[in-house]
Amino acid sequence: MRKLCAFLTAFLFIGSLNVLAQQTVRITGTVTSADGAWPLQGVTVVVVGSTIGAVTNMEGRYEITVPSIAKKLRFSYIGYKTVEIDISGRTVIDVELQEEAIEVKEVTVTALGIMRAEKATGYAIQSVKGEDLARTPELNIVNSLQGRISGAIITNTSGAVGASTRIVLRGVNSLSTDNQPLFVVDGVVLNNSNFGGTYTEGVNRGSGIADINPNDIESVTVLKGPNAAALYGSRAANGVIIIKTRSADTDKRFGVSFNSTTTFETPLRLPDFQNVYGQGTNGQFEFYDGKGGGINDNVDESWGPKLDIGLMIPQWNSPVVGGVRQPTPWVSHPNNVKNFFELGKTFSNNIAIESAADDYAVRFSYTNSMQTGMIPNTDQEKNSVNLNATASPYKFLAFTANATYINTYSKNLPAYGYSGQNVMQQFMWFGRQVDVADLKQYKYPDGSKRNWNYSYHNNPYFTLYENLNGIDRDRLLGQATSTIKFTDWLSLKTGIGVDYYTNYNNARSAYGDIESPYGFLSEAKRTFREVNTDFMFMINKSFTKKLAFSLNFGGSRMDQFTQSLSAYITELSVPDVYTFENARVPVVTMNYITKKRINSLYFNGQFTWKNALFFDFTGRNDWSSTLPSVNNSYFYPSVNVSAVLTDLFDIQSRKLSFAKLRAGWAQVGADTDPYQLQPVYRFNDGWNAGTKLAQIYIPNDLPNPDLKPQRTNSFEIGADLRFFMNRLAFDLTYYTQSTYDQIIRMPISATTGYTSTIVNAGQIDNRGVELSVSGIPVKTRSGFEWNIGLNFSRNANRVRKLAEGLDQYVLGGYWSLDVLAIPGEPFGVLYGYDFMRNEEGKILHIDGLPLQGDIKKLGNYTPDWVAGVTNSIRFKNLTFSVLVDARWGGEIYSMTNTWGRYAGVLKETLKGREGGIVGEGVMPDGQGRWIENDVVVSAEEYNKAAYNNNIAYSSIFDASFIKLREVQVGYTIPKLGKSSIRNISISLVGRNLA
Repeated sequence: MRKLCAFLTAFLFIGSLNVLAQQTVRITGTVTSADGAWPLQGVTVVVVGSTIGAVTNMEGRYEITVPSIAKKLRFSYIGYKTVEIDISGRTVIDVELQEEAIEVKEVTVTALGIMRAEKATGYAIQSVKGEDLARTPELNIVNSLQGRISGAIITNTSGAVGASTRIVLRGVNSLSTDNQPLFVVDGVVLNNSNFGGTYTEGVNRGSGIADINPNDIESVTVLKGPNAAALYGSRAANGVIIIKTRSADTDKRFGVSFNSTTTFETPLRLPDFQNVYGQGTNGQFEFYDGKGGGINDNVDESWGPKLDIGLMIPQWNSPVVGGVRQPTPWVSHPNNVKNFFELGKTFSNNIAIESAADDYAVRFSYTNSMQTGMIPNTDQEKNSVNLNATASPYKFLAFTANATYINTYSKNLPAYGYSGQNVMQQFMWFGRQVDVADLKQYKYPDGSKRNWNYSYHNNPYFTLYENLNGIDRDRLLGQATSTIKFTDWLSLKTGIGVDYYTNYNNARSAYGDIESPYGFLSEAKRTFREVNTDFMFMINKSFTKKLAFSLNFGGSRMDQFTQSLSAYITELSVPDVYTFENARVPVVTMNYITKKRINSLYFNGQFTWKNALFFDFTGRNDWSSTLPSVNNSYFYPSVNVSAVLTDLFDIQSRKLSFAKLRAGWAQVGADTDPYQLQPVYRFNDGWNAGTKLAQIYIPNDLPNPDLKPQRTNSFEIGADLRFFMNRLAFDLTYYTQSTYDQIIRMPISATTGYTSTIVNAGQIDNRGVELSVSGIPVKTRSGFEWNIGLNFSRNANRVRKLAEGLDQYVLGGYWSLDVLAIPGEPFGVLYGYDFMRNEEGKILHIDGLPLQGDIKKLGNYTPDWVAGVTNSIRFKNLTFSVLVDARWGGEIYSMTNTWGRYAGVLKETLKGREGGIVGEGVMPDGQGRWIENDVVVSAEEYNKAAYNNNIAYSSIFDASFIKLREVQVGYTIPKLGKSSIRNISISLVGRNLA
């Protein structure tokens, strides 16, 4: 879809609340680079010995009010030498800063929220700043990461309102889980489950990460493998994405900021429809009742009469005179699908208030976002409140608290997949003469349905305005921590974190629905609660000037509770009364509760030599309630080493600014879901053979009391190299991962009384490379700067083995296409029917029609490589950036193509409409030989034989793409005089443009 965003950011800081008792002096000046003489934006200017400070603007100018007793100002900027300048009674101080080969001092968040210098980590880490995410008009932050993280494959389930997005790091590891990373928000583990629907059909009500407001994010840190995530435990085998929300700026006593975003959406592209032939079959059509009473009027295909040649034919909306439907012009409507869509709009407004002093900092944020979809009558509204607070009442005691509340509401979200509730599916069968605009009035005055077909489809507007899929979700994320510093080398941190939500889904279908003629009503409520309590002792000790040691050890408890309540009825007694009291048939109910607990002890330590050589080690032991007592305790360690060569060997060079090598090995264990060990009795739907007798039954999965934990081993090596005063940087990683003893459902003979059993089986291996490159090719003294960034990754995946006697494992599929895991093959190979072929590979025909052949491998959905390239240009106050995202390799199956060809609505079906088609291939000559096919068949016959739900081969396509993911133009209005407004930024952003 195309998004155009008028993006207005206004930061309003209303000055300091402090009243200085002593006399003050106002100092102004400009900071420039010594060698290039261009202004430097973002230089920190601080009064030495105080917290009074300022930051230079786009022109390098600053203004600071200092006490008259102040002696010096300190000027600091990344990549330049820090200087201190005597004030000496001056009111104008201009400064030139010298570039230097800087020591890398960036601090990053690692496991368990431990802050560590980036140069001290022995594994690959990538971060994205919150300001970059805030400029991207996406309500789901995972979408904003596309092209910005190497090793990440990000897939949108659909472009509809509220749809979820899937992210996988370093390839697929598991046969039975969704392989997504663990999300941690301000130290709280976020449940990222979907809230309804599947990845193939249903109603996608989003996933947990979509609840996080992008305006509140300060940074996103991606820990890609088990090496980085060992301390997070069982759920971190697929990596960790750590989200830190904004806190108060301690340099600002009080401030208010406002952010407003308006986004417009239109479809990027639609299928290429034909507009030459209308509804019908065999070239004939005449509407009577839409149920077969006329000539092919129950047909929903477009193999009918030719359009726009002056034909007059009775149609669904023709006037009726004397009980007879009158002929009307048989004309095409080329934009009948395009005109169905509306202009999608998103309005997002955020206000944040912050206050800080020497011993506390508080930030409060409120965001409202309202979204209306391109599909009519679809919407979603979110209200989000975020609070971050820190306090240090004493030097030895500190507290932090953060809480986020989100309400998500929609009266209607669109369905997708091959379902009658998905209006998009209908357009692949649509009569090309139908005017969609005339369908907006979907009822006659007497309440009966107005429709172009009464045999297979609803009026699309009837579906969208009468068959609703709603959601109302409340979520609370929160954490509180305390840190006690016993000595200068020993501290204790304790904390508790909570993720709690109630998710209410409702769905209804009206009387007259094509799939539920008497209506339908469903309501479901899911309650989820996870509480994590933990403690950690932190030791930091320097033995000598060169040797230092740190150790963190502690424990945690995770308690998880889930309850799912649902009820539905398949028939209503009275139309349009959507209550369970109005049930025509018994109400079907369900109540399902699961509980899970994991107790853990862990440690991580680091030896440091000369602040240049680092050796890290970690260990964790979990006790899981979902595994048998003999196997519920499992330990997993990790070790890694990194060496900063430029520091270790005291290399000072303008060419080589920084050089670091790293290597690490890790293991992560994983448990399973509750109730996999022993038989669990469940209630049926309470309706059996016409009686209202509830029954207890045992599910079809044979439990396994001997399950053991799944394991993932990982190894990685890498290098971080920076050149020419950090203007060119490379970060390269090679990794291998192997996940074995996987916990899967294995099919077994139904004679056992079960259809599957839970077993430890299977191994998946991944190996790959990741490359991140950043550079500044041009930087001039006039303020022009050009930055380039590249993220590239290539992953090779193999299923090494399955359970004994199991030669394939079904991951999913649709119609005759299966997605399989097969030993020796990549994960997710596509298997389906091809055409029947001779030894030369030519398609065999009988009576001019292609024959269906055997099942064969048709491809694999995993790409060979993914990449993203960012170009950004800044000239003084003007910025311009472009992000290109690419995915190469892999195949996809298009059901749109299958049914669009079968139904004759796609442009490709025009071939042979007049003279017929001779299929490419061979046919029997009656003497046991194959000769070139020369039998002419109609285009309708040929397309229906070649494109149907049996032969998947004909709709397999290359999944490669290159997308213009984002274009952005922005302008920052500098501070005006003594105004309390810090700055105003205006941006125009386009997303998914090509």
